[in-house]
Amino acid sequence: MLWLGGAMRAGAQQPVIAPAPQQPDFFSRSDFHLNAAWIRTVPALSPGSDTVADRRFMWDTFWGGSADIVDYVGGRVGVIIDYEAVLGGEYQAFDPNQGNYTLEASSSVRIGGTEIAGLFHHVSRHLSDRPKRFPVAWNLFGARVMRRVEVEGITADVTVGGGKLVQHSTVDYNWTGNLDLLIRRPINERVGVFAHGTGQVFTIDPLISNRERQIGAKAEGGVRLNGGAGALELFAGYERRIDADPVDFQPHDWAFAGFRLLSR
Repeated sequence: MLWLGGAMRAGAQQPVIAPAPQQPDFFSRSDFHLNAAWIRTVPALSPGSDTVADRRFMWDTFWGGSADIVDYVGGRVGVIIDYEAVLGGEYQAFDPNQGNYTLEASSSVRIGGTEIAGLFHHVSRHLSDRPKRFPVAWNLFGARVMRRVEVEGITADVTVGGGKLVQHSTVDYNWTGNLDLLIRRPINERVGVFAHGTGQVFTIDPLISNRERQIGAKAEGGVRLNGGAGALELFAGYERRIDADPVDFQPHDWAFAGFRLLSR
């Protein structure tokens, strides 16, 4: 499946590079993921924060799925549906304060070992148990290039993407681009290790605001445990999230640790 990375939501589903089938196939692949992570902001690196961790950002959860609706060997048509809930500790121990929806449709062509896709991507961001009567959302048309490299059993999935926002509400983004690198090394058939890094940038529409371009990044590493019907990943890392709250337009830095359930 095809994913634009942190430029959409930094916690989103990882790219899934799938080999072409022997012949055209309907609903050739589907995947499900569920992530849950403990997060703590780093006040010294987060503008507007005080000397203690920001209690708006205590837990990050993400779940959803992707599917290749049609794989025509030379490429594929796919969709992504994801939902992220961010929880804080302002009013109760587990206080859901925002929900973010991601919807994407894409179509690709395979050229040798490289896959090139065009996509339409939608994100909408909402507050939970807080007043907000205005939309925070955007749509973009973009493209993505994906390739897998394998050397002595180690795989590296590389994704480069970008796009132009064609509609936006209460955001000042103009163009966006991202780089995603996922490296996996199996230890045996049941256990493996991985490292995953993403970087993203938003250019800003000067007609809306005079902010500088916004840059975010995420790095994580962990262990993967493979089962008969799915996999469990345990991970930890560090993230700089662009506009972490939907309405305050400030980046925030946090450390995180958690688990991920995967159907593959």
